[in-house]
Amino acid sequence: MPVAHRPAPLAHRPSLGSDRPPRPVQALASATAGLRLADAPHPVRQPDTRRGPPTVPRSTPRPAAPAPVLIGTAGWVIPKPLAPRFPGDGQHLARYAGVFGCAEINSSFHRPHRPAVYARWAAQTPPGFRYAVKLPRTITHELRLRGTRRVLEAFLAEAGALGDRLAVLLVQLPPSLAFEPRPVRTFFTLLAGSFGGAVVCEPRHASWFEPRADAVLAALRVGRVAADPARHPVAAQPGGWLGPAGDGAGAVVYHRWHGSPRTYYSSYGDDWLHARAAELARWPAGTERWCIFDNTASGAAAGDALRLAALL
Repeated sequence: MPVAHRPAPLAHRPSLGSDRPPRPVQALASATAGLRLADAPHPVRQPDTRRGPPTVPRSTPRPAAPAPVLIGTAGWVIPKPLAPRFPGDGQHLARYAGVFGCAEINSSFHRPHRPAVYARWAAQTPPGFRYAVKLPRTITHELRLRGTRRVLEAFLAEAGALGDRLAVLLVQLPPSLAFEPRPVRTFFTLLAGSFGGAVVCEPRHASWFEPRADAVLAALRVGRVAADPARHPVAAQPGGWLGPAGDGAGAVVYHRWHGSPRTYYSSYGDDWLHARAAELARWPAGTERWCIFDNTASGAAAGDALRLAALL
């Protein structure tokens, strides 16, 4: 929901976080030609101009203090029945950010946003609020992680306008994209050389859930998203980079819950939410836990997020 416009009725308004079938998009590279990484603030980094891909930087050790459980939704739609739970007279985003500590922007998957739009979204949230931003389909579904430098630079120049609100980049891959070590290493090394925050990947092809693929993601410090519904049994649990000790401490552990049994529509039952709350409580101190509800098509996401928050 573009926050600068009056919201349309929920049944007719796609969420900014919707993963429903994308609309046709123009090539992001041509739409943003001329933008440079230098135009984007921290945590976007200047590219390494030396020959060869940049080296993945070592992670900075984090203190072993309790890390938050960040709960939010894909987008920030507030269903009318839940409006009293989000007090205030401002835009939906400002009211949403008064209740939840994070949100996932994945309208960026379908189309580019001007830096001014990202800056406005940052300004409508309080200090400490965090965004995850989904990479464009141009990178993941059209280029399939190959030859992405120009498009990636343009995207980071745009999303970097979130400033310190930008915490995580989400790389969701098409179900047809099998794991291949060389392009995976090349792409994520390039991304790590340009972005200083956390990177998580939601693969969907079965080959990504083998030990070899998990080891490559861990070496690249890329977390593997825990998804529901899980296309493969291992996909329900976080993987890849889980911190120096492999127990979650010092890493972002990212959950994306799309609704089940009907993806993007169904709400979750009490037993399911209680089980997830128990799992979240078992991660050690220093684990940054993200929980994003993507069952936005029927307005179930905000209610499920409120119910989970009440259990923690």
